[in-house]
Amino acid sequence: VQSMRFPWNLAGCRGTTPPGPSTDPITGMQFVSVEPGCFQMGSNDDDSEPDEKPVHQVCLTQSYYLGKYEVTQTQWQKVMGDNSSSNFNGNNKPVDSVKWNEVQSFIRKLNQQTGQNYRLPTEAEWEYACRSGGKNQKYCGSNNADSVAWYDDNSESTTHNVGQKQPNGLGLYDMSGNIGEWVQDWYDSKYYSNSPADNPKGPSGGFGRVSRGGSWSRFATSVRSANRGSLSPDGCCPGLGFRLARTR
Repeated sequence: VQSMRFPWNLAGCRGTTPPGPSTDPITGMQFVSVEPGCFQMGSNDDDSEPDEKPVHQVCLTQSYYLGKYEVTQTQWQKVMGDNSSSNFNGNNKPVDSVKWNEVQSFIRKLNQQTGQNYRLPTEAEWEYACRSGGKNQKYCGSNNADSVAWYDDNSESTTHNVGQKQPNGLGLYDMSGNIGEWVQDWYDSKYYSNSPADNPKGPSGGFGRVSRGGSWSRFATSVRSANRGSLSPDGCCPGLGFRLARTR
């Protein structure tokens, strides 16, 4: 059924190859191509939260690029001119303590400089990519948190340079742990009950924006693939940064 709905999944049989990775010329950010598909979004695990239910099928019908790493402090400074907000200093550490609204300013400036269409991923795009293209994985690329994530048990209460843990099946790093990641959607704890099956973009409004992935300060249960967080778009904390998507 899936291959009938998404015939491009059979691209290899037609002698074509999905696009390879892409690098932004201004910041050096590297992007991985994510191909369309369907997956089961949410979790019914014993340690899941009420807002991760019900588990429901989501289909992403368009390919997109997603950052191989979280946006680093060096990359932030190249676009914004300073990095005064980050709590944990380090050129290759993820930028932290940035507000959702500040991330939108970063994206606008970067798009003006590059002529590209960078943006935050939707919550569904984020979880699909975290799960290595929709696989049943407790953490982003593994069922073992230590292999893929910096979190409370191993972080020593700090962020780490990006890309030090194992990547997931798509070659994406640190989607579990290290730093939580803003996504595009408004947060609604009951959204999964009425989410559209195709390309969900979240509710039309709300108080908080969704964050995903958990951080260096959180327990293992909070860096799971399905775990959801939220914060006011004018809020920030040392455990929150972002990675970018790009429309293809």
